[in-house]
Amino acid sequence: MIKPIQNAFKIPELRKRIIFTVLLLIVYRLGAHITLPGLDDGALEAFIDQLKGDPDDPNPVGNVIALINVFSGGAFSQMTIFALGIQPYISASIIMQLLAVIVPSLEKLSKEPDGRKKITQYTRYGTVLLSIVQGIMITVLLRNPGQLIGGGAGAIVNNPTIWWHALAVLTLTAGTAFVMWLGEQITERGIGQGISIIITVGIMAAFPTGVFEVSGKLFSDRGFGLAQLSALLALVIIAVAGTIFIHLSVRKIPVQYGKQIRGGKVFGGRAMHLPLRVNTAGMIPIIFAITLMTFPGVLINLLPQDQTWVGILAGWMDPGSPGFVYLSTYALLIIGFTYFYTAVQINPVQMAEDLQKYGGFIPGLRPGKQTADYINTTLTRITLPGALFLAAIAVIPISITSWLGVGGMVEGASVLIVVGVVLDTVSQIESYLTMRHYDGFLKDRRLKGRSRR
Repeated sequence: MIKPIQNAFKIPELRKRIIFTVLLLIVYRLGAHITLPGLDDGALEAFIDQLKGDPDDPNPVGNVIALINVFSGGAFSQMTIFALGIQPYISASIIMQLLAVIVPSLEKLSKEPDGRKKITQYTRYGTVLLSIVQGIMITVLLRNPGQLIGGGAGAIVNNPTIWWHALAVLTLTAGTAFVMWLGEQITERGIGQGISIIITVGIMAAFPTGVFEVSGKLFSDRGFGLAQLSALLALVIIAVAGTIFIHLSVRKIPVQYGKQIRGGKVFGGRAMHLPLRVNTAGMIPIIFAITLMTFPGVLINLLPQDQTWVGILAGWMDPGSPGFVYLSTYALLIIGFTYFYTAVQINPVQMAEDLQKYGGFIPGLRPGKQTADYINTTLTRITLPGALFLAAIAVIPISITSWLGVGGMVEGASVLIVVGVVLDTVSQIESYLTMRHYDGFLKDRRLKGRSRR
């Protein structure tokens, strides 16, 4: 392990990318500890504790807050300048990608050479708009915390004037825009996928606190013993191993290139393969699914709480004690986003055209439409077990840890996201090392991650 790290810093370009990524992540973590102006820290801490509620009877709103807090790296509970984190960008990305499928003009734009840049620009505008809306909601909540947790809540804002509202909204919006810029810079000039790296760093920053909380629950008077602890550790190992397995699984389609004579020299005639990943979407479906699963809790909280049906609905969609409805919705979202993001990432028609352009063909199939249909059918078939496996890895740990009372959706999804993002980042570093003929993290074979250069 030490040797590949040393080799990574021997390559000038890779060394610059790694150092650049680390510096931007340090900036991000520093910003996650700068609180908004005009807040009473003691009252804010008491307010967050009230939202969390009793550990034995958690507040549904507190569970939603915990989910939002995952994507902000703990910044939301401290109400810092990065309190909104990257979630508005994720929500805007989901909306824009859905619109690109539904709206014909956007679909046509996404297929143009510079269309992706325009789509990205629209996503940025959507991020700013969502940040403003969410910022207004947060400032109103901070000014009137009693609307959410009752009349016993103390004042959080020292001087809640209209100018404070404007300053707070502007600060939160600027914070989200800055985090989005950091992610884009890491993707372009650093190593790994920037947004995913930022989410992962935020999750890892909360790991020590999570370990202490789980340890406290395990060794409390709840009757947990060695058997339960062993079962929990085995569950973590199985989840990590399953995530690695699904990330590295590939379906290879044989491709033959015909011989071509150019300038008296013979080119082509090689037999290769076209790799199709079982999980092309990576951890994006889980990130998108978690983001959408935060909205029902927020909307339910706006309904009249004295109604019986509202209480039943809140119980169904409570991430702290997930039931069949919640887990089924979560699993279906993961499966749907896996197919959707795979369709966005891979275009079978374009792949067939590229094969035909460079003289390649799949044995037994005609170039063009027949090849595209075959690739599309194969991709659909291998995506199904990949999506089901990804949903199972995400849902089963939630069920078991919730039953044990030591975790839930946040803990299970956090492990999966971290493992997936680390694999993608290591695969990029591995590709740099392999191209420069250095020993990588796996000496016997290449780590076949999604991200290659």
